[in-house]
Formats: sequence, C-alpha cells, structure tokens
Amino acid sequence: MTFAQKIAALPDAPAQLLSHLERYRDLLLQWNKVHNLSGYKDAATIEYYLYDALYPVTFLPPVATAMDIGTGAGFPGLILAMAQPQTRWTLVEPLQKRAGFLQFVKATLNLENVTVANCRVEALPDQRFDLITSRAVTDTGMLLNLSAPYRDAATMLLFYKGENVYNEVPEDLPYRIIETGERHYLLINPPKETACS
Repeated sequence: MTFAQKIAALPDAPAQLLSHLERYRDLLLQWNKVHNLSGYKDAATIEYYLYDALYPVTFLPPVATAMDIGTGAGFPGLILAMAQPQTRWTLVEPLQKRAGFLQFVKATLNLENVTVANCRVEALPDQRFDLITSRAVTDTGMLLNLSAPYRDAATMLLFYKGENVYNEVPEDLPYRIIETGERHYLLINPPKETACS
C-alpha cells in the first residue's frame, strides 16, 4: 500500500491532509540539511513516521483540546493537528530551532488550530486538556508527573512507546495498549468501552 493509500484509508481524513503531509515532508527534508531537526534524512523514512504519528486517529475519539509534550520536529502533535482540524493543539517544544520550524509549518499550511509554546512543559500556565500526547521524551511515570497540572480524571493520555511499555504501565489508571509492529501506543484513560486495568 502506498503512502497516499494509507492516508486515504484513515477515518475522517480532511481533504487536504495528504497535501499537507507531503508539504511537511518536503519542508522537513529542506530544514534538516541546515538545522538537523530530526534524524530522518529521506522521504520514505519521514513517511513511515508520519503514518506512525497518524495511526491513533483510527482509535481516538474526537476531542476539543490537546497538548503534545516535546513535539520536536512535529511528531506526533503537529501531524495529529493536521488530521484533526477540529481539535485545538498546543505543541510544547523548548528548543528554539524546532519551535521555529513548527511555527513556519503552521504559517505555511495555515494551521489555525495550532499553538506553538516554545518552553518546557513545566513553564506552561496550568490549564486542562482533553488529550495529552508525547513520543520519545521520557518514561511513563515522568510523563504522568509532567502532565499532572494539565489534566483531570477524564483526560486521555497517549504515549508512543516501544516494547518496554509493559514495564511502565500505570497500576492505578485504566489503560489500553495498541500494538502495530514495533510501536506500542499506550492510551491511558481510554473511552470506557475499550478500557482495561
């Protein structure tokens, strides 16, 4: 299946999603030559991780607000924001060069549902989000601590993990682990019908 076919198969994909992703891919390749924003040096690798970032739209319910901790060059928060124009996304990225890239992509693609916060998550004003995501930042326990001021009992947390996730699952919270190849998506406080404990 081609990248375009995979994107077309996603549920409720916005009409402009593929063109946004292709433009993002090209921008990341250009910026990586100068700024080394990520380790992804070719289009095929970027497309692999774009789909990896997007896969959770197949199981996430719609939400109004979301925050991504440590967005880096855009994975997964910026990519999910492209697929979820109805969700207000706050992308938290402390490194200036990466935050600058996120702002540039936001302006280039006219992503009105995106706010880039160039700071550490601890510096963000306390507010509640419906969904909090993170990929490759730190372990689950630390992410739970970092996200505490920004969630309540109904907030879902989606952490992109590897197979070590089974050593990190929270004992006191309902969760679900969705596996696809090497990726393990840890969804904490999933919708009631999919929860396990």
